[in-house]
Parts: sequence; structure tokens; C-alpha cells
Amino acid sequence: MSVAVDLAELAEHIESFGPVAYLVTTGEGGGAHVVSVMPVWNDDELSTPAGRSTSANVAANGRATLLWPAASGADYCLLVDGTGRVVEDPSSVAVRPTRAVLHRLPQADASLPSCVTVL
Repeated sequence: MSVAVDLAELAEHIESFGPVAYLVTTGEGGGAHVVSVMPVWNDDELSTPAGRSTSANVAANGRATLLWPAASGADYCLLVDGTGRVVEDPSSVAVRPTRAVLHRLPQADASLPSCVTVL
């Protein structure tokens, strides 16, 4: 089980994890494309500059996931799934969060709530 994150409180959680996240998109063949980013809030979306591959992936399927890694010694990382769109000027992507969870790390206390690993 994951710990659900209320989207209304998401900004506070993001702030506690720090400015750097990883943006995960998928290409036409289903392969993952991962880049490090520093997203900022723009109304109810998280925006970040984007390169050609990231922009093409978001334009093709409109999905993106942001991952904020856990700090050293922490028990959880933050995963934010969302719908993405390409912003042409300047070249960036905007992600509107649709789901966010705190995901327990494998070395964390097993009694804490966690996600179930399927594969």
C-alpha cells in the first residue's frame, strides 16, 4: 500500500524533497526517457524546460511522471503522475498532477506502508 498524497498539499511535499526531480516520459516504442529537472509551479502545473526527446514524448502521449528521490536516511521518495503538454515558447513541458504517492524505499522499515512490487 502507498501513502496517498493530497494534491492540495503537494507543493509542501515537493518543497521538503528539494528542487531536483527526475522527469520520466515514454517514447513511441514504450522505452523510458529520464532527465533531471528543476520543476516550478505555474498555477496548477509543474513546468520545466525540455529537450527534443522529452517534448516529443509528451506531445505523443501526454503522460509524464516526476520522481523526487529520498534524502539520505529518509524512508520515502515522492512520485507524481500527471498529464503533460508541450509549451512552445520557450520550449518546456507542463505537467498537471493527477496522482502522487510517497513510495517506501526498500531499505526502510518494513512495518511502514509501502507500494507492492509487481515485477
